[in-house]
Amino acid sequence: MRAHHALRPLHAEWTKLRTLPSTWWLLAALVALTLAVGAAAIAPVAADVCPGGTCDEDTVKLSLTGVWMGQAACLILGVLTMGAEYGTGTIRTTLAATPTRWRVLASKATVLALLTAAGGALAVLASILLADALLPDYAPALRPTLGSVLCLTLVALLGLALATMLRDTSGAITLGLGILYVVPLLVTLIPSPTWQHRLERWAPMPAALSIQSTRHLADLPIAPWPGLGVLAAYAAGLLLLAGVLFRTRDA
Repeated sequence: MRAHHALRPLHAEWTKLRTLPSTWWLLAALVALTLAVGAAAIAPVAADVCPGGTCDEDTVKLSLTGVWMGQAACLILGVLTMGAEYGTGTIRTTLAATPTRWRVLASKATVLALLTAAGGALAVLASILLADALLPDYAPALRPTLGSVLCLTLVALLGLALATMLRDTSGAITLGLGILYVVPLLVTLIPSPTWQHRLERWAPMPAALSIQSTRHLADLPIAPWPGLGVLAAYAAGLLLLAGVLFRTRDA
């Protein structure tokens, strides 16, 4: 009986997320964007740089370029997991059914993470299979593959945290896209090499995407797993803050 009671919020959140039409559109967009951008990135390499079957490029990282674009779909999915309920007012029904708010947020995070990880794995594996077909010396690696899936999952959790904190879908999406795309753009605009290096090490996305690198690792601003850890720290910290606000504020 206790186990059934504990699983009830998970089942409820799974039902809500799978019946939200945008969920499947966003997962489809995740796969399509990741694969399309990855294909566009490796096509010139396959045609021009590897005619003899040898590549000097980091082809693994190149094949996973689409993760940079696919993460937007993950962010939006994470925002809608909570933001859709605030937008329609159904969050009150959710809290009436499950008054323990930390359990509501934990259930949303669990279901979102599993679903995003599944979609991310499909997108990443499709990109790898395409690269393997187009590049003669392509050799997939476990760390960039697994790390890319984890990166997409963490971005979705980041979106969930922002939506819980702001209680506004458009505001959370705007702020989240700024974190994903505007902050990395600053790296190329700031004239100070010192601050460029700091942003590449501590901004969530430049740091996290170092997980995809397989060559010249000593030249990276931050090592691959610590880089992914930066994004994980942002997501965990914001989720913790979101949980505190979720418990202390009215619905």
